Amino acid sequence: MPNRDSSPSLLQNNLLQGVLEWQSAFAGLLLQAQQNQLQILAAAQRAVQEGQRDLWDRWVCRFGGGVPLDG
Repeated sequence: MPNRDSSPSLLQNNLLQGVLEWQSAFAGLLLQAQQNQLQILAAAQRAVQEGQRDLWDRWVCRFGGGVPLDG
């Protein structure tokens, strides 16, 4: 009869292991998605920054009377 006592324990351990693996995979997926979002946000901010710098340089050349300083 010891086999019957060990069966539920093995089933519970396998089930628990499966749930933990699923949670780990899901958390990894969420982390990867968040990292991708941050990379996209950083790229968008760099693009806006470059556009703003270009507009400022054009304004300085047109209305400031000179060549923009590197900065």
